[in-house]
Amino acid sequence: MSDYITLQTLDQVTTLTINRAQKRNAITQEMYGAMADALKAYEASDTQRAFVITGAEDYFTAGNDLQDFSMADHTGDLPPVARFLEAISTCKKPVIAAVNGPAIGVGLTMLLHCDLVYAAESATFTAPFVKLGLVPEAGSSLLLAASVGMPVANDILLAGRTLQASEAHNYGLISRVFPDTELQAEVAAIGKHIASSAPEALKLSKSLIRHQRDKVAAQMQSEAELFVAQLKSSEFSEVVTAMMQKRQPSFS
Repeated sequence: MSDYITLQTLDQVTTLTINRAQKRNAITQEMYGAMADALKAYEASDTQRAFVITGAEDYFTAGNDLQDFSMADHTGDLPPVARFLEAISTCKKPVIAAVNGPAIGVGLTMLLHCDLVYAAESATFTAPFVKLGLVPEAGSSLLLAASVGMPVANDILLAGRTLQASEAHNYGLISRVFPDTELQAEVAAIGKHIASSAPEALKLSKSLIRHQRDKVAAQMQSEAELFVAQLKSSEFSEVVTAMMQKRQPSFS
């Protein structure tokens, strides 16, 4: 388990906290591996009935740690990020998100695989893939449009629009919005309620709701191939170099 991923189980509800506040909860490959392992353990458990993902302090997550990704080996076995996306997209049991602050990149796209998404009033939602020289991932090029509609999805994925929590709720991206100070308590109560429900009925209901998994998996594979190609591209290299040099990237 990564030092930056914490787990707590209470009343059959397991809460995973992305706990790297000094880096705005940016996620490394090691952290992805820990998150994937936690989801798989939850799915296999007879005593864990609900799973909550949240962030420490003021951020949900700033997305991928770009320096970590730029140095990672993207050949060979399934990388940790792919293991996490596979685990969250195929989990047969309820997965809940408590978005306590900005959800950037994968912080937004992972929500498309959660069954219930609750957000604090101060939460925001951004997917700056194109700005970073990358492409959408986690099936978001398919699922985001299905959630919020093609025009809004294009505004987010191509134009880099940031949604406020109220907008995300109005567009159907999230389930409910709570005051910042009440989010965690409200989600804990919802998680406890779900954990007390009939577990087999929950799994069967989820399987009926998410019946187009094969199509999503195929889209995720296509995205992953293009994402890895862009990680090796001159565009992404320029983004990383510009960040290190504290300047705007130039794609001319």
